[in-house]
Amino acid sequence: MIRFRFLSAALLLAVGTVPALADNPQFQGADPHAMMVDGEMWVFPTGGPGGSWAADRFGAFSSRDLKTWRPRGELIRRDQIAWIGADGAPEHFLWAPGAVTRGGKWYLYYSVGPQNPTPSRIGVAVADRPGGPYRDSGRPLVVGGSGFEAIDPMVYVDPRSDKAYLYAGGSAGAKLRVWELTPDMVGLAREVPVATPRNFTEGAFMHQRNGVYYLSYSHGRFNGPDYSVHYATGTSPTGPWTYRGAILTSDARHKGPGHHSFVRTPGGKWLIVYHRWERPRGPAPFEGERQVAIDRVRYARDGRILPVRMTDGAAAPTLAGR
Repeated sequence: MIRFRFLSAALLLAVGTVPALADNPQFQGADPHAMMVDGEMWVFPTGGPGGSWAADRFGAFSSRDLKTWRPRGELIRRDQIAWIGADGAPEHFLWAPGAVTRGGKWYLYYSVGPQNPTPSRIGVAVADRPGGPYRDSGRPLVVGGSGFEAIDPMVYVDPRSDKAYLYAGGSAGAKLRVWELTPDMVGLAREVPVATPRNFTEGAFMHQRNGVYYLSYSHGRFNGPDYSVHYATGTSPTGPWTYRGAILTSDARHKGPGHHSFVRTPGGKWLIVYHRWERPRGPAPFEGERQVAIDRVRYARDGRILPVRMTDGAAAPTLAGR
């Protein structure tokens, strides 16, 4: 098994491709936000292969087959965000990016932590292409506080109303908040009151299928075996929600799967992109590096999401539909 930690960022860029870890897991990283761009799957993670993207910057990776991944370069660095040190905290980290395109522009939303000694914040940067470079908007979009952690941003543009919604929050506060964004995508038009769904911890994601809105999210401690993906459904992107249960949980080999994205392939198949711990040594809290994996999503006739079976090696799905 190839281990990315031996590959430097410069080497990855020079080689031009990232060799797969025998298909599943795909590569080292966490919090993967995935989407299709011109027939390729793009993944925007926290970190990346071999530590090639540390917590002071974001990178992206793309693949046409889910076997070989192409580094798409540096999106934005911490030192390019002018407001990041305004809170006076001694250190800052970039986590959990989420990307969306609208009106010919690309928008990257990201968490700035930690939560203590000052509240976490969410920023947004703009680019002309998915691979950037991204230019920060000049101010934080959301600031945490009063028990709310401003983390894990995800933006969904509702095809019915053409409104863009920002979902964020979780961890210690375990509170979900939703805002409607301004048309320029870098401001808040209003907050939409929503109920935090059952078993919500963090990492909200929204997708829609056959008129049903699926709000999925992570539950549990990120470095423990209880980390898992649950979901609720509604008739609008802001609920009200009906809790449906867990769909992705630990098994004998893989622990703590979560912080995921749903992606519809060009062939109409649905996939879930998430991170997991591969046979972690010792009990929780797990240490080491999380790995990005991709697996198939199946729906029952009544629209329920069936439990996801985690795969290894060549049993992983491909964009060709296998």
